[in-house]
Amino acid sequence: MSSSPTGPSAPAPPPADGPAAFPGPEPAVPAAGRGPDRVAPTGPDRVVPTWSDPVAAQASEAVGGPWGRHAVTGRALFWTPLRVCLLFTTGVLALAWLKQSPCSDGDWTGSVQYTHFCYSDTVPLFGIHDLGSGALPYLDSAVEYPVLTGAFMALAATLGGAYESLATAAGLLPEVPPVQAYYAATCLLLSLCALVTTRAVLGTSGHRPWDAAMVGLSPLLLVHAFTNWDLFAVALAACGLWAWARDRPVLAGVLLGLGVAAKLFPALLLGALFLVCLRAGRLRVWLRAALAAGVAWLVVDVPVALLAPGNWSLFFRLNSSRPADPDTLWNMAITASGGTLFDGPLAEGETPTVLNALVAVCVLLVFAALGWLVLAAPVRPRVAQVAFLLVAGFLLVTKVWSPQYSLWLLPLAVLARPQWRSLLAWQATEAVLWVVRMLWYLGTDNRGVATEWFFLAVTVRDLAVLVLIGLVVRDVWHPDGDVVRTSWPGVDDPAGGPLDGAPDRVTVGDGRRRRAEVPLEA
Repeated sequence: MSSSPTGPSAPAPPPADGPAAFPGPEPAVPAAGRGPDRVAPTGPDRVVPTWSDPVAAQASEAVGGPWGRHAVTGRALFWTPLRVCLLFTTGVLALAWLKQSPCSDGDWTGSVQYTHFCYSDTVPLFGIHDLGSGALPYLDSAVEYPVLTGAFMALAATLGGAYESLATAAGLLPEVPPVQAYYAATCLLLSLCALVTTRAVLGTSGHRPWDAAMVGLSPLLLVHAFTNWDLFAVALAACGLWAWARDRPVLAGVLLGLGVAAKLFPALLLGALFLVCLRAGRLRVWLRAALAAGVAWLVVDVPVALLAPGNWSLFFRLNSSRPADPDTLWNMAITASGGTLFDGPLAEGETPTVLNALVAVCVLLVFAALGWLVLAAPVRPRVAQVAFLLVAGFLLVTKVWSPQYSLWLLPLAVLARPQWRSLLAWQATEAVLWVVRMLWYLGTDNRGVATEWFFLAVTVRDLAVLVLIGLVVRDVWHPDGDVVRTSWPGVDDPAGGPLDGAPDRVTVGDGRRRRAEVPLEA
């Protein structure tokens, strides 16, 4: 793919050690859109990764090297960036299924779920909630997940049961244990969610469609695609950001509200949107999205809450009473103190009130610090940057960080800082932590590892997330180093939607000085 004999001439790629800016020639012509300095490059209609990212450039050597100066872009009959990125995602999901296959039949004799690193919450919960006999979550069984996740479980059980009936009736399909049919259906549905996430990231990335390949080829997706049902909420959240980028705040709110009904973390994205809307003085737009999210959540949750109030509220009660998760900073501090720190020794099911209060204070401090950064930055931060910083900060200070929760960060990190090297480094620590966690669960008596090794892996992962946070904060504070803005002249925020190109209204510190330079809208 290094060159093509036909097509319009594109600008020559920059030197390998040059900046990540788009290498288009000067001058550029004015382009339609908001903002006084909006310009359009005269080269290709999208950012070429092998010209701007050293990892992509090095990887391209396997297929002929970086894109040539006469190569045709935007004219592929079939292998468009979207289809290539979806193919990448499909390939990684296939490998993820192969990794999980030893655990798919529910026979975990010999701790196979730990020795083969294929543990998944979905398999044991199939029997715990009696999904094989047609029990409905919440109505027939108390499910410890939000309502839409329970519906996802019921749908997978229905599809698995349909396969069993078809295999028995037709005699042409292999018969498998009920839990295996259910697990296969669950993985297929989650695979669809991963493909939707890739599509949404591509749609949100503007002139950088190849950034979606960072989702499709993600090591984190390989490790945790089928660990739990989180990809469902991730897909809804990613589609919500895509709708916002398309200037459809009500639809964005509906999708984020549905995401909250599947997992609570999309509510954090509403918080991120509030901060950027506050700076731009567009709180009415945010209010429309927030009201739409609230209505969508109520439509899903209220019927279940009325029919089975005790089972519906189980999720909230468990999150209040559960102790610190193993791989959190809180648990490491409690373990180091011999169990005396914060609430001290607790009885089974007793609520850690002191820990809950400390976590709440830390979350508020994260939000306040991010709010100051948004209002004080010299240029309004991009939506994805603020969303990533809020979700990452929340995970670092909360008392529960289940391994698959890191999937929440994947599309946000790709959109916030689409550079292969830092993203792969962070995800490598997540993969190592999963391996160490499984060996820790196995126990030292069964050739596993001791707690100290597990805590070391947690610390390395947390440091990697902190480094990624620091890099995004640096891009916010020094927007000339933001690869999204510098790789395409005139771009403000591809995911900004109604905020893209909007002037500042509310700023503090450096942001106030910046405000004086930008004319307000009439």
